[in-house]
Amino acid sequence: MSTGLAPELASRAAVARMLPNDLPSPCISICRMHRPSGFCTGCLRTIDEIAGWSRMDDATKRRVWRAIELRAETDLLTLDDQDASP
Repeated sequence: MSTGLAPELASRAAVARMLPNDLPSPCISICRMHRPSGFCTGCLRTIDEIAGWSRMDDATKRRVWRAIELRAETDLLTLDDQDASP
C-alpha cells in the first residue's frame, strides 16, 4: 500500500465499523497482492477476506474492517513494484 493511502483507509475503516448494517466493501480498485504480507495493496485484505466478503454477515465484515484499520495504522506494507503482482 502506498503510504499516502494508509491514513485514508484507516479513516474509512473507523467510519465503516460504526455503520449499523450494510457495510461497504473496502475495495478501492487497486487490486494487487503484496507477496511478503499476503495483503492487497489497495484495501489491505487477504485473499480469503476478499473472496468471502459477499458471503460475510455484518459482524464478520466489521471484524475485517477493524483488522484493516489496524493494518493501515501499523503501515504493514513498504511496497515497491517488484513486490506486487497484478
